[in-house]
Amino acid sequence: MTIPPTIDRTGPGARPTAEGVVSGLDLTGRTCVITGASSGLGRESAYALARAGAHVILTARHAGAAEKAVAEIRRKAPSARLTTVVLDLASLDGVRVAAARIADLAPAVHVLMNNAGVMFTPFARTDDGFELQMGTNHLGHFELTRLLLDRLRAAEGARIVNLASEGYRIADVDLADSQWEKRDYDKFRAYGASKTANILHAVELDRRLRDDGVRACAVHPGRVATRLARHMTRADIAAVPVGRAGTPDRPRFDQGVLTPQEGAATQVWAAIHPEPLGLDGVYFAGCAAVPDIEDYAVAVDRAAELWELSERLCR
Repeated sequence: MTIPPTIDRTGPGARPTAEGVVSGLDLTGRTCVITGASSGLGRESAYALARAGAHVILTARHAGAAEKAVAEIRRKAPSARLTTVVLDLASLDGVRVAAARIADLAPAVHVLMNNAGVMFTPFARTDDGFELQMGTNHLGHFELTRLLLDRLRAAEGARIVNLASEGYRIADVDLADSQWEKRDYDKFRAYGASKTANILHAVELDRRLRDDGVRACAVHPGRVATRLARHMTRADIAAVPVGRAGTPDRPRFDQGVLTPQEGAATQVWAAIHPEPLGLDGVYFAGCAAVPDIEDYAVAVDRAAELWELSERLCR
């Protein structure tokens, strides 16, 4: 399989799409697992990878939503090889059931795309008592990934792609109070912390697994028009503290509002491109490494501490 080292952008201001990233590729024989694949970035990633011949396992919280996504993909790619698995990331028991089902379906997993997430939700707790955003965005994916490690190693060259966000700049993870038991809840900071956790998780995954041929990274899809922002009011949009965690006048990666097809390009690129994880960095946007990243999001010692904390919480 040959993949060009850069993404072709045709015309001034042209932006890559997930479909464009896989154009001309043959991914037959590869199995890709995508969480939150019933809509938005997950569904566009599933379509692009399946169109290129991969077996895509779409996970979603509701079986009906996953089957609807499959029907929509097959209208555009009738020969797509697709399987659905119900996965509730807000329940560790649900994660374990889904992981066992995926393991039954796939002797090897070549791509695990931890795509699902929630954003700026009102205060709530998961079935296991975790703060909803940290529990869904990080801990559910942490446990799913842990349970699929044998299948990822079996692929002999797997990729793990965590969906992060520039929202990570809002807040670091408070390792002493990761579940908001000692502080007044702030939904913006809780979201930012969960996205920082996604990046730190990728840092530690890559450190632990690279000798086994498994590479991990985190990606920022850009500002994408999806249902992820469904919990936000107009007042919320105006109040998002984009500069709270860093220097307010520091430039940020921004391509304007993207379509889901454009937003999914980076995560698909990171999943199949032969070289992106050989670059200096673990965080990508716009199909390239992001050079300007806050130190706390890539600190090796903090990544190890978060891993140990996550293991204790998920026992």
